[in-house]
Amino acid sequence: RMVAAVLAGLSLLSLLTCGYLAWGSRRGGAGEAPGNLLGEEPAAGALRSQPHIIFILADDQGFRDVGYHGSEIRTPTLDKLAAEGVKLENYYVQPMCTPSRSQLITGKYQIHTGLQHSIIRPTQPNCLPLDNVTLPQKLKEVGYSTHMVGKWHLGFYRRECMPTQRGFDSFFGSLLGSGDYYTHFKCDSPGICGYDLYENDNAAWDHDNGIYSTQMYTQKVQQILASHNPRKPIFLYIAYQAVHSPLQAPGRYFEHYRSINNVNRRRYAAMLACLDEAINNVTLALRKYGYYENSIIIYSSDNGGQPMAGGSNWPLRGSKGTYWEGGIRAVGFVHSPLLKNKGSVCRELVHITDWFPTLITLAEGQIDEDIQLDGYDVWETISEGRRSPRVDILHNIDPIYTKAKNGSWAAGYGIWNTAIQSAIRVNHWKLLTGNPGYSDWVPPQAFSNAGPNRWHNERVSWSAGKTVWLFNITADPYERVDLSARHPEVVKQLLRRLSQFNRTAVPVRYPPKDPRSNPKLNGGVWGPWFKEDEKKKKSEKSKGANKQKKSKNKKKAN
Repeated sequence: RMVAAVLAGLSLLSLLTCGYLAWGSRRGGAGEAPGNLLGEEPAAGALRSQPHIIFILADDQGFRDVGYHGSEIRTPTLDKLAAEGVKLENYYVQPMCTPSRSQLITGKYQIHTGLQHSIIRPTQPNCLPLDNVTLPQKLKEVGYSTHMVGKWHLGFYRRECMPTQRGFDSFFGSLLGSGDYYTHFKCDSPGICGYDLYENDNAAWDHDNGIYSTQMYTQKVQQILASHNPRKPIFLYIAYQAVHSPLQAPGRYFEHYRSINNVNRRRYAAMLACLDEAINNVTLALRKYGYYENSIIIYSSDNGGQPMAGGSNWPLRGSKGTYWEGGIRAVGFVHSPLLKNKGSVCRELVHITDWFPTLITLAEGQIDEDIQLDGYDVWETISEGRRSPRVDILHNIDPIYTKAKNGSWAAGYGIWNTAIQSAIRVNHWKLLTGNPGYSDWVPPQAFSNAGPNRWHNERVSWSAGKTVWLFNITADPYERVDLSARHPEVVKQLLRRLSQFNRTAVPVRYPPKDPRSNPKLNGGVWGPWFKEDEKKKKSEKSKGANKQKKSKNKKKAN
């Protein structure tokens, strides 16, 4: 009772830690444009009713890993942009790369695209289903120039899956989920290795000058902005590789972090410092070339941090790849001169699927009635501080991931099989079933030694048969008190909601790997390997073989 009372008193507790660093001008940085450009006026006529949209997606940035959340890693650019914009402090994404990216670009939950399970692997004949309309396609319909720089990770086994076929006028970046920051090579398994840097639909060998990817991508963004007419609306999707492993950074970014003993945390800090500087330089370019005054800059991480790779989600529970808050509650903010309530904090519920309808509406586009979206238009929530139209989030239902051996229909009151990994949020309540994943709290002192030290981690032990958890996230954002036994009626209500969602799910797309995907068969490059002509030839051959069999059978029958 005492704990419950304390938790109730904490219902309005902020996860913020105030105090951000000054912006400060820097030189010779990550793709920096020459000169101090912050004071320059925008080009005349740049203001239009359709805003320029710049969506920046970081990779594997932990919830704590930003200055305004109390991190020891300096992020003056992010801190300033967030402080002058709107911080999203009840903002959710998915626990891994592909799911977050697919939901951003379609406005749909994973269960409605078939990407419920894991990520798209490099060797799988799989991609974001071609019948899904994408955000850049909708923006192109209303006159936007659309450009993507960075990590795709939505499949590429056939040409139709490539970014330039899914709505982007141009693409410069990688197709896979990770790779070397300098050489752009990636090995999926021993002997299955290839080059992964593309410009539009071709390998970008000419751009392979050993430049660190964060800096290289920023330079590309600057080139796009310099060559585009700011009087015409632009959508820039900048999906940085940082701070995903492998942990690599240029030497000079280690300068402020040599005191960090944990080598992974030290490298991670240097990578984040470089990313912060890169975003400063993107902002400088927006000002220099006349976009800034009519722009909307959205910043988001794609999932929680990975402590074993230097990321920190403290004080949240869990990590990347899990449905605990540390895996799905993200760093996010909106910065724009067009915001009405600048310098504020939004604590309303916002999900990554919401960007699709929000940005299309801002762009004066139309959302077709037959597109059944899971996202909501949340611009008034963010800009004006109004209530969010969203009251629930289906974090996911993964029918393939059934590692909770003790899960059963009985444990789910006959409503739901709790062996299935699933998670849902409805108002203040969050329910998890199955095996939610790594569940430790990893405090800052866990990074004090040379290697990851789990001795410092906090754990909660539960019976081996447990497959249902219930939390009041508003009162208990750190998921320390399981209320499933105390509120069985709430558990049943949320299980019914899960069941309702599940009835709308499409079959899972998770095919076995295809040996034809080996880069050795494609000039040493990761890229489309599935040829439509081959499929037709095979079907024609099979049809011919069937005809021959039928004629033979007829002869035998005669």
